[in-house]
Amino acid sequence: MRNVKIYWSSMTTRSASSNRNASRSRKLALPYTTVDVVIFTVLDDALQVLLVQRRGDGDEPFPGRWALPGGFVDVEADSSLEDCARRKLEDKTGVASPYLEQLGSWGSSTRDPRGWSATHVYFTLIPGQDVSLVKGANAADVAWFKVDEVLHPRGLAFDHDDILQSAVERLRGKVEYTSLPAFLLPEPFTLPQLQRMYEVVLGRPVDKSGFRTRMLAGRFLEEVGYADGESNRPAKGYRLIDRLSLVVFPRTFSPRGAD
Repeated sequence: MRNVKIYWSSMTTRSASSNRNASRSRKLALPYTTVDVVIFTVLDDALQVLLVQRRGDGDEPFPGRWALPGGFVDVEADSSLEDCARRKLEDKTGVASPYLEQLGSWGSSTRDPRGWSATHVYFTLIPGQDVSLVKGANAADVAWFKVDEVLHPRGLAFDHDDILQSAVERLRGKVEYTSLPAFLLPEPFTLPQLQRMYEVVLGRPVDKSGFRTRMLAGRFLEEVGYADGESNRPAKGYRLIDRLSLVVFPRTFSPRGAD
C-alpha cells in the first residue's frame, strides 16, 4: 500500500507539472495597444478639437470616418505612454512640449472590429492660430472642429465620441479652479484675452474684477511689456512662468454678476 501511495503521488506531481508547463507555453493573444490625444484649442471664439479623417482604402476599420489623432505605441521610439502621446501631438501640430494630462484608458473586445484593444488617452490645450496641421501618411485629412458640433450628433470612429465627451467634462471641470485655459493663448496675452478663454471653455461669462484679482494673486503670470488688446490698443502683456504645470485656485469661479 505504501508503494501504491508513493507511485500515485509521483504521477500526480508529474501531471500537475506537465499542466503548468503547457499553460506557460501557450501563447496568449495580445490586445492592440494605442495612445490617443484629445487636442483642444479656441478658434473663431469657440472651443475646437483636432480630428483626423481615416483613409478609405485597405482593410482599416471605419474608413472615411473622423477620429481623434493617435496610433500604436512604438516600442523603439516611445519609452512611456506619455512619450507616445507627445510624439503624436508633434506629428500632427508641430507643437513639442505643451501641458499634457492623462485622461484615462478605454478597452474592450468590441471597440475595434479587428479584436481586443485598449487605448490610453491624453488631452492637451494649444494655441491654434499659428499651428500648421499635418495629416500624415495614414490619414485622408486633418482639421479643427467645433466641439459642440462633433458631440451632437455623434459619429466618430471607435468609441471616440465617449472619449471626447469625457475629455470635455474633465476640461470644463478643471477650468473652474485652475489656470488651464492659459495654455490656449499665444504669448504675450492680455488679461481680457485670458478671461475670454475661460468664458469660451465654460460656456458662460465670468466676473471681470474677481477674475483679474485671482489671476494676479495666483503668481503664475509675469509681465512682458505690452500686447495688442481690444481694438488693437496696447495693453499689459503677460506670459506663463511655467508652461508645463497648473496653478490650482482655492475656489471655483463665479458667473458674472454672482455674489
